Amino acid sequence: MTAYEPVGDQRAGSDPAPDSDAGPGQDSAPGPGPAGYDAVVLAGGAARRLGGADKPGLRVGGRALLDRVLAACAGARATVVVAEPRPTARPVTWAREDPPGGGPLAALAAGLRHTAAEHVLVVSADLPFLAGPTVGRLLSALAAADADGVLLTDADGRDQPLVAAYRASALRRELAALARDDRADRGTRAADAADLTGLPLRRLTGALRLIRLPDAVASFDCDTWDDIATARARIREHGHVLDEWISAAKDELGIDLDVDTKVLLDLARDAAHGVARPAAPLTTFLVGYAAGRAQGGPEAVAEAARKAAALAVRWAEETAAGPAPAQGKPDAAPDATPDTRPDA
Repeated sequence: MTAYEPVGDQRAGSDPAPDSDAGPGQDSAPGPGPAGYDAVVLAGGAARRLGGADKPGLRVGGRALLDRVLAACAGARATVVVAEPRPTARPVTWAREDPPGGGPLAALAAGLRHTAAEHVLVVSADLPFLAGPTVGRLLSALAAADADGVLLTDADGRDQPLVAAYRASALRRELAALARDDRADRGTRAADAADLTGLPLRRLTGALRLIRLPDAVASFDCDTWDDIATARARIREHGHVLDEWISAAKDELGIDLDVDTKVLLDLARDAAHGVARPAAPLTTFLVGYAAGRAQGGPEAVAEAARKAAALAVRWAEETAAGPAPAQGKPDAAPDATPDTRPDA
């Protein structure tokens, strides 16, 4: 487990750094980074401290841990998951170390074979609060520095090498060196993934030039049932629950669209107060339907919401004016034609 410490009024999965530009919700777009990167997600561990449970499939906020991580690296050109194939919310390439269960170095080498970008995001599948802005921060730091990689440190200052961005050339170089050393130690010439089986991750990171970024939230991983309970409780805190719910609903519905949540909430409020409470959900549904009919993005949602909000304001103004005309005033529009019928 990585120690978790709440940080102010942070959004779930956003950067705790003071200069963070992360927006609300876990699906926020990545910050500035290199033109292209690949992602390798290690999801094949034994989860012994969870009693052998299917850890990548455990749900936090209604979404599998693996799907939460895949949402964070949605900007990757290629995403490789090292594990047995399973249904996922986003398309991925599957890989497996040989033999299965050979440890993180063997799994990393297996996933790296399916990547082509020089910058590679390497993450585990048990990071409930990893988000796009954190991924962007790692990649931007790597692009700006003369280093082999950039990793996060947890609340206790410990390195988290499976929440990191690396130069693929450096990874391949050091993995090959480790395999050669292992073959020499064993007195064999075999050149296969088994050369890395069982080797600790620190054998790799110890040979790399690394930059460290502190992030107690994004580095939080789920190794025990207590960790799972902590993660589930955190996303239901007042400052996080709405963003988490929207992210989960978008994943479930297959929607990859960022909209201004405040605009929709203001619209719902205006419809509820100016028309009737049931008008709030119905109006927001109609706004979404109108934007979909227009085949538009966030701009179409904003425009439809603007029109509906203006309508709600006009409706409320009429209600406030009252149903009866003023004393002695005709109940007719100024340009109305008088009724000249004999029985008028």
